[in-house]
Amino acid sequence: MTAIPATAPLPPAPALTALSVVVPVYNEQAWIRRSLTAILESGDRAGLPLDVVVVDDGSTDSTAAVVQEIAAHDPRVRLVGQANAGRMAARLTGAGAAHHPWMLLLDARVIVDPDALRWLVEQAPDLSEARVWCGHVEVDTRGNLPAAFWDALARVGWRSYLRSPRVLSFGGEDFDRYPKGTGCLLIERDYFAQLAESFESLYDVQHLASDDTRLLRTAATERRIWLAPDFRFTYHGKSGWGGFRRQALFRGTTFVDSYLGQSTPLTVALLGATGIGFALVVTAILKPVVGLPAIALAWAAVPAAVAAAGGRRRHVVAAAVMTPPFVALFGAGVLRGYALAARSALRARSARTS
Repeated sequence: MTAIPATAPLPPAPALTALSVVVPVYNEQAWIRRSLTAILESGDRAGLPLDVVVVDDGSTDSTAAVVQEIAAHDPRVRLVGQANAGRMAARLTGAGAAHHPWMLLLDARVIVDPDALRWLVEQAPDLSEARVWCGHVEVDTRGNLPAAFWDALARVGWRSYLRSPRVLSFGGEDFDRYPKGTGCLLIERDYFAQLAESFESLYDVQHLASDDTRLLRTAATERRIWLAPDFRFTYHGKSGWGGFRRQALFRGTTFVDSYLGQSTPLTVALLGATGIGFALVVTAILKPVVGLPAIALAWAAVPAAVAAAGGRRRHVVAAAVMTPPFVALFGAGVLRGYALAARSALRARSARTS
């Protein structure tokens, strides 16, 4: 299926008279009940018929049992199971099972605001050109230092929106300035399938591939992506060192898949940061009197940037405490990403020449 050129007229949008919600889950027994309860309540407030497809991606806890219990009392909820294949595969499975033309992709820890869907239904007639929506996601940082750290980074990178949330859209030219993600994405089901069909990762290990940035960059270029503070959700991040370690390593790996080979400022930043980081480590080893103060200065610059971007005290504290382990773990993830991309490229070249 070919992508629709940015200059081509779009086909008419389907009416938002019903909504499929696709929730991929892996070991989320502690959150899935709250997530589904919030979805159903928001649908009721909007008077919007819902079809909620929960895709259990091979969970080893009681996630499936919780969903089955809810589904037994509410026919709007369905459970689809699959062997563990990663979040993107689970979303595609859910999209294939969805009944309605409009689909909301939602991660289990992203909790919909009670009035978010009602606002969307009320605004839909006046925003007929708005075909792709990312949710306005607030991060619950209370008592969760890792969550406050991730939110601090977002406030620096996406400060042009987060310091003054308002209804807006962005395209490919300003894609990296605004928050986005497939963890909270309203999109036409068939268009998502089209984007997924043309999606290509740099890796041949799909569960480590970036399942949002490349895909959403195409959507922003072809249709634009919309944000609005009233289309609101709350994200509850994982707490504890183990979750932070896995997430930082994973994000470093997916960052490479998102930006390597792209013509964007963040691609330059990725390559530049890799070189600078390597130089700082080598200098700290060979000339500690120079390298260690340089590392300390770079460390101090992070909480300073968070404060300048309007971060609260908890964000600044989190940036000061969590930056050193983040740099080490994210950097390790970046190196893993380079290795995966190189291996995939070598395998592809070998296959072409054999």
